[in-house]
Amino acid sequence: MSFPRLATRALLLHQDRLLLVNAYPGGVSDLWCAPGGGVEKGRSLPDNLRRELHEETGLDIAVGDIALVNEFHDPTRGFHQVELFFRCTLVGGAVSDDWQDPEGVVTERRFFSRAELAGLRHKPDSLGNAAWGVGVSYDPLETIVR
Repeated sequence: MSFPRLATRALLLHQDRLLLVNAYPGGVSDLWCAPGGGVEKGRSLPDNLRRELHEETGLDIAVGDIALVNEFHDPTRGFHQVELFFRCTLVGGAVSDDWQDPEGVVTERRFFSRAELAGLRHKPDSLGNAAWGVGVSYDPLETIVR
C-alpha cells in the first residue's frame, strides 16, 4: 500500500488577484492551479511552500494560515495526493514571462481576478472560495483531471 503524496499550495492574492500556474508544458492542458508542490521530508510545510513557489514563479512569499485541505486521486495509476493550501503574502519579486522553472514543470504564471477565475478551467473547484473566503475548508476526494 502506498501513502498519499503530500503537497503544499499557495493562495497568493495580490491587488485582489489570485496567482495561478499552468503546469502542462507545450499547451497539453488548459488547466490552471495554485502554485506549489510536493513536500520534502525534514522540511516544514511553510519552508516547502516557499521553495516550491520560488522555483515555479521566482516570487518570495510569507506563508500564513491554512485555508483549504484538498485531496484527489487517479484510480488508474493508484495516485493519491493531499494538498494543503495556505494564505500567502507577496514579499518580493514580480511575475515575469522570462522566469524559467528549473524543473520545467510550470510554463505559465498569471494573476487572475475572481471574475476571470470563474471563466477559467481550474482545480480544485473550491479554489475561489478558499482564496477570497475565510476559515478553513475541506474538499473530499475527487478524481484527477487533465
